Amino acid sequence: MSKAAIELTDVECTFVSQDSGEMTHYTAVKGVNLSIADGEFVSVVGPTGCGKSTLLNMSAGLLEPSHGTVRIFGEPLVGLNRRAGYMFQADSLMPWMSAVDNVAAGLIFRGEPKESAREQAMQWLKRVGLSGFESRYPHHLSGGMRKHVAMAQTLIMDPDIILLDESFSALDIQTRQLMENELLDLWAAKRKAVLFITHDLDEAIAMSDRVVVMSAGPASHPIGEFVIDLPRPRDVAEVRVTPRFIELHTAIWNVLREEVLKSYERNRRAA
Repeated sequence: MSKAAIELTDVECTFVSQDSGEMTHYTAVKGVNLSIADGEFVSVVGPTGCGKSTLLNMSAGLLEPSHGTVRIFGEPLVGLNRRAGYMFQADSLMPWMSAVDNVAAGLIFRGEPKESAREQAMQWLKRVGLSGFESRYPHHLSGGMRKHVAMAQTLIMDPDIILLDESFSALDIQTRQLMENELLDLWAAKRKAVLFITHDLDEAIAMSDRVVVMSAGPASHPIGEFVIDLPRPRDVAEVRVTPRFIELHTAIWNVLREEVLKSYERNRRAA
């Protein structure tokens, strides 16, 4: 059997802070076991503060687990995960660079000749529908256009793993669905492993092979996994009105709803 692209085994992450001279500990996630196969698209959903982004950051090597292990294609992760591309919630474009230079930057930093990197960046901007905007700077682009540049910036590196942290949440619904479909088309061409963090259950079901539900924090952990057996290719708008989508949404929400209520009640008491 091929090794999992991402494997979290008995993972725990505890944050330590100092407040008024006292050390406080907060365990975001605990006892997490999660495996994502090569080529699999997995979404993680859960209430606010359940540690979804913590799992993503540990998979990226930006956080070290307090306990347990993170393996990437069977190897323990030490330092940054250089086999992963990370598309953040807020785009990470460099404002002093044009769109094409932003997309080419990763290849240039990796040692690719500038001319070759720019040529590839031009092709990627064409693939994401931004031909004619290559010389525009980020502040001249709409939010949706900046997301397209950020997607090209991530995928041009041809990562073995794609990490997405609520990457489309700030977009209007029409642009968001266009971006979701474009990502699925690009993913289908090479079938890289994807770990997608989202608050939107509809989005998770429409895009994924599997949806993982996290419990309310602290010490959050997976409490449900659902195989999404909707046929591919999918249109994320059209698939949402199919009977099977509605069945899956009902089943997952029945698990998620109680955790959302727990989180809401805890936050209300703390306010």
